[in-house]
Amino acid sequence: MIQAVTFDFWETLVSEGAGIDAEEDGTMRTRQLLRWSEILEAAGTPVGRDAIDAAFDRNWEVFHESWRRNVQHGPAEATPLICEFLGVDPSPEVRAALLGSFDEAGREAPLRLAPGVEDCIRRLKEGGVRIGIFCDVGMTASPTLRERLDMFGVLRHFDHWSFSDEVGCFKPWPAVFEHALFGLGVDDPAMAAHVGDSRRTDVAGAQAMGMTAVRYTYFVDAPADTGPEAHHVLDDHAKLAAALDIS
Repeated sequence: MIQAVTFDFWETLVSEGAGIDAEEDGTMRTRQLLRWSEILEAAGTPVGRDAIDAAFDRNWEVFHESWRRNVQHGPAEATPLICEFLGVDPSPEVRAALLGSFDEAGREAPLRLAPGVEDCIRRLKEGGVRIGIFCDVGMTASPTLRERLDMFGVLRHFDHWSFSDEVGCFKPWPAVFEHALFGLGVDDPAMAAHVGDSRRTDVAGAQAMGMTAVRYTYFVDAPADTGPEAHHVLDDHAKLAAALDIS
């Protein structure tokens, strides 16, 4: 019997509606670029938008390399790296403003809650299931992501969360799954299920732990060559309780 269900954040609970590369290509990215341009111009070191765009692209390349090596690379690491790519050396005050711009964009960008997710979570909890979050954090830090869930009115339903920038580990590495299972009070991974969009991180990581893996495809349908298939594949959170035999 399933005792706990964990959810991925991006493209499972929440999306910009731009698919798997939303944080890199969507409105959040647009807002980050704009703020960097405004901050650097106000500091007397204007930089062209194309140059900032290119520096952000190079930063995302570093992030993806770090992600696969299980090395944290968030705003604190990205800010000095992007400055280096741009050839600027701003004052500590300007650096702090550039760093803060990532959270500003994370709070302001329009996001969508996955359809039916709140009703799904309520149904699971009525069945005695504990609920958690796994999230691989990019350029928007975990406190801001929790703020967004709170704004949607769903944060209160979660019993535990495991964000990579706080745990110090990305999926599919086992430490983040162990952190979540311990926090949810689950001793046997077979008694837990994980829901996410990524084959490489969500499905592979959950299966390696012995958890039931559920791949969610409403926002993103991950290509077959990116990792293993899940035990269940769903495009609607309303189908989750029945798939896991939770009543």
